[in-house]
Amino acid sequence: MTLTAVLGAVESVGAAWSWVIAGLVLAAAEILVPGVFLIWLGLAAFATGIAAAAIPMPWQGQALLFAGLAVILVGIASRLNRRSAGASGPALNRPDRGLIGREAILEEPIVQGAGRIRFDDTLWRIVGPDLAVGERVRVIGISGTVLRVAAA
Repeated sequence: MTLTAVLGAVESVGAAWSWVIAGLVLAAAEILVPGVFLIWLGLAAFATGIAAAAIPMPWQGQALLFAGLAVILVGIASRLNRRSAGASGPALNRPDRGLIGREAILEEPIVQGAGRIRFDDTLWRIVGPDLAVGERVRVIGISGTVLRVAAA
């Protein structure tokens, strides 16, 4: 074995450790920085380090491998994130959307198409047909901060 081959192998192992350490630093930074992004770059760097240790490759090949893995992993994470966001529905962070379909008994009358109703600890403005106190209404829609109701 020639001296050049030995130095190349030592350099390859050193580069592999650099990638592994970079991956661990990125994964640790994910804990400190809000969001879910650095973990995927950390995994790409860690995988690049493992590949560089197993297969001797020049730094250009390692950089290309890291870039490819980073794009693939971030793409997969983005797709998974979109899928899980769609499962939570459009009502996420919109608690008023949970009022649609709820029923209540009027404590104040609806006069000239406008009134007020209480759901839990919030007093809401409502619009709907004129109804007397004690009538049961159902929320059928929301327009800004005004609930649209109909007789239940």
